Amino acid sequence: MELNADDLRIGIVGVGFWGRNHLRALKELGVRVEAICDLNEERAAKLAKEFAVKKYYTDLDEMLRKEDLQAVTICTPSVTHADCAVRALEAGLDVLVEKPFASTVEESFKIIDAMKSNQRIVMTGFIERFNPAVRKAMELLESGEIGDVIMSHGRRIGWWPERIGDVGVVKDTAIHDIDLVRFIFKQDPVQVYAKGGRQKHRLEDHVQAILTLKDGDKVAFIEANWLTPRKKREMHITGSSGVLSIKFLTQEVSVEKADLVLEPIIKPYEPLKLELQHFLECVAERRNPLVDAFDGLKAVAIAEAVLESMEKDKVVEIDLKNLA
Repeated sequence: MELNADDLRIGIVGVGFWGRNHLRALKELGVRVEAICDLNEERAAKLAKEFAVKKYYTDLDEMLRKEDLQAVTICTPSVTHADCAVRALEAGLDVLVEKPFASTVEESFKIIDAMKSNQRIVMTGFIERFNPAVRKAMELLESGEIGDVIMSHGRRIGWWPERIGDVGVVKDTAIHDIDLVRFIFKQDPVQVYAKGGRQKHRLEDHVQAILTLKDGDKVAFIEANWLTPRKKREMHITGSSGVLSIKFLTQEVSVEKADLVLEPIIKPYEPLKLELQHFLECVAERRNPLVDAFDGLKAVAIAEAVLESMEKDKVVEIDLKNLA
């Protein structure tokens, strides 16, 4: 769908570090950002002026009442996702909720209940699904380039992002790979064993987890921390006839096989713009997004199982059958 500035009227809730990126990307896509809302009035006023947004608010209910919006993106702290999303849904708007979908499974269900009762569209902001490198990797996997997928190893390491204060590394960082494991393997994990803890921060800042997939003979390793000086975002997927590697930051993919190495050329593009464009297309065409509310819910449930395993130092069973 060709997006024009007059297609949709969008609002943004929370214009801190990541909300500002939403604002920039939407404006660059030519989308009508009618209003923004942030508790920090000085920040909201500054960004409204910088990006030529007509109205800014410090009260969400006031924005929802006064503005004729069709959808909002929610970029507030995780503990407020459910409250903000429910209020927007009850006002008749479609919603994109940044990851984590909510701070708990119970709060995730509140969003889903509001989505159902108001018959609106809800998308979870798992940006890596829109990374051109992930899209190329999925093409290669689905064409059988490395045979049957057996295991994966995801690494997300680097310094603590100071913008984060309400969740630890599991729900902020590792949750990306939790979602990608479900996306790549096309099945859910059934158990997890995890080790981790707090070295320098109030909440957990390092985790190593082993997820066992539904098939039983397939596993996914997830490593994440806020301790190492160099930022790395990568995943290695082992198949029966090769290894596929993804570098998320540089949008590179390589395939190593017994007799050759493939490094396909990928046209780089900002994943956030692809994600937001997809959301707007779903709103305009009234179709379910690639990453829906149940994907967000399941990722939160798996993250909570990881945290439980860390705390109890034991294998934790994961039952997602009743969450869909």
